[in-house]
Amino acid sequence: MKIKVTTPLVDLDGDEMTRIIWKMIKDKLILPFLDIELKYFDLGIKERDATNDAITLESAKAIEQYGVGVKCATITANAARVEEYQLKEQWPSPNGTLRTYLDGTIFRKPIVIDVIPRYVRSWKKPITIARHAYGDVYKNVELKVPAGSTAELVVGNERLVIHEFDGPGVIQGIFNTEKSIRSFAQSCIQHAIDQKIDLWFSAKDTISKTYHARFRDIFQEEVDKQQSELDAAGVKYFYTLIDDAVARVMRDEGGFLWACMNYDGDVMSDMLAAGFGSLG
Repeated sequence: MKIKVTTPLVDLDGDEMTRIIWKMIKDKLILPFLDIELKYFDLGIKERDATNDAITLESAKAIEQYGVGVKCATITANAARVEEYQLKEQWPSPNGTLRTYLDGTIFRKPIVIDVIPRYVRSWKKPITIARHAYGDVYKNVELKVPAGSTAELVVGNERLVIHEFDGPGVIQGIFNTEKSIRSFAQSCIQHAIDQKIDLWFSAKDTISKTYHARFRDIFQEEVDKQQSELDAAGVKYFYTLIDDAVARVMRDEGGFLWACMNYDGDVMSDMLAAGFGSLG
């Protein structure tokens, strides 16, 4: 007898072997046991190209509507993939599109298996990475710059010279919004309270005295608002530089939530998965 699942699941298919593996999982482990409605979206590179990537945004709206989705790995095209698949252009990362639309926070927790030895022996408990999945380098604007150019940052009437190029170079602009940063902080705080684990946040505010410092300040503001709930759950909040956090984590036993900025979270997730000798 199948178990009835009342909420539809948004099913986001992917590329290459993930399509095959995910179909096997559904056919053998899910559909024979669950009476569940699947809202299917093909996010394979060919379908994204055929729809001018509109299907990716449609799938994000479906996740917003139904509240839950499962996504397979997808190809983010580079120049070689454009030629290989005869694509119209280098379509953006589907993950980036989904994260931007949903203003999501990514939580990654290693799957610890007793029979697989941990490379970092001090780690006794899983370390969960929270990654701010909005803006930053994943939504950057960038250009090749010819020699003799002056690059400026212009906002309203304010102009700041970034660099005067004697020779050719490159330039990149990134952004974030206070709304998204605050949402990220709130998600991390709530997750830490729910799991009753300490919360770390790390950035590089000694170098980025405005951009990274704004993350730091917003996190502290949100922690202050929910201090009583944190205390009741026995959760401690700790902020430090990313450099210091990396050094500390190598000698810590784990069992906490580590909130990172977008790219840092991407790198730290891989580092922790390797350190635990397990899947992330």
